[in-house]
Amino acid sequence: MPRSLAWMVALLAALSAAGCGNMFDSDTVHATLTQHQRDSLIARSALPGAAVVDRALQQQDVATHRAANMDSLTR
Repeated sequence: MPRSLAWMVALLAALSAAGCGNMFDSDTVHATLTQHQRDSLIARSALPGAAVVDRALQQQDVATHRAANMDSLTR
């Protein structure tokens, strides 16, 4: 009897772990911040290479503003 009880407990644990597997998928975890916001947080941190991330974000913003200005010329 104890051996079959151990198998049932193991099966129950495996099923409950499999049921919770999709609870923390990447879309749910990262839904609160956009990619630009996460990169901005990294750029302002003390991590190595944060200054490079900051410069890349600045260049991306410049390019976005330049493209928006070019689009407004055609209107």
